[in-house]
Amino acid sequence: MKSKSQKYSPYKIVSIIILMILAFLFAFPLYWIVTGSFKTGLSINSITPDWWPKEWVLTNYQKLFSRQMAPLWEFAVPFSDHFSKDGALITFSAGPKVPAAIRWLLNTVFMSVTSMVLTCITAAMAGYVLAKKRFPGKHLLFTLIVCAMALPKQVILIPLLREMSALSFYNTIWAVILPTVGWPFGVFLMKQFSEGVPDEMMEAARIDGASEWKTFTNIIFPMVKPGVGALAIFTFINSWNDYFMQLIMLSSTNKLTISLGIAKLQAENATDFGLIMAGATLAAVPIIIVFLIFQKYFTQGITMGAVKG
Repeated sequence: MKSKSQKYSPYKIVSIIILMILAFLFAFPLYWIVTGSFKTGLSINSITPDWWPKEWVLTNYQKLFSRQMAPLWEFAVPFSDHFSKDGALITFSAGPKVPAAIRWLLNTVFMSVTSMVLTCITAAMAGYVLAKKRFPGKHLLFTLIVCAMALPKQVILIPLLREMSALSFYNTIWAVILPTVGWPFGVFLMKQFSEGVPDEMMEAARIDGASEWKTFTNIIFPMVKPGVGALAIFTFINSWNDYFMQLIMLSSTNKLTISLGIAKLQAENATDFGLIMAGATLAAVPIIIVFLIFQKYFTQGITMGAVKG
């Protein structure tokens, strides 16, 4: 049995204190935004900060949800601009009228979840092929993928914008989703995880008569699931916070994301920090939920990557 002196060593105590301080520093901005969204304007703009709301109010959320209204959902028909009267995409509205903030949040959730699912599927397939298959140009292709990871997004912005316009995807959510599907970092990450799958298991599956698709879905994918979970978090957060691409590709009010919507509120209400904090709180909730759901896989992915090899 370990003694108390060994159980609570000075190194462990100092480490815990440092971690607690770092956790507080990282969590404090979120705490300030959430509590600030329930404060009055006088309390927010007070010279002496109120660390805890003296009076809890819902005024900021009422103003956030009482702004302009928008359809709950809109569906744009691809390539319909070629036969529409005004040259714009034909859209169909669905559902009742809701506050614009709700519509912005739904747009962002749909964009991030779709990007996450498509990126995880394509990256897992590409990583498996690069790790376990032999074909001409394999090493050159992987080198290009690694080089693409260092390529700034601003460099490919104009070609990407022209491509989305040519495909009639500009000013639609798909203009933000499709460029993220082939994320080079996701392919690189899944290749590293796929290399840890024993070749013997794949050979045994082939001997049993398993097809290539069945080998991938039944053997490879379950073994790289921790990496997929980590990639899911990375992709979701990257897509959610990709303000630059959203700003370039989206212009209509009904198609804005929550980040663009908050920026628009900030431009229209430069001194209404309570309204802006309410919008930021609304934007933070889905990210926290996704992280809590995939936290186990994220931790497994980090630890597996640390001890692999």
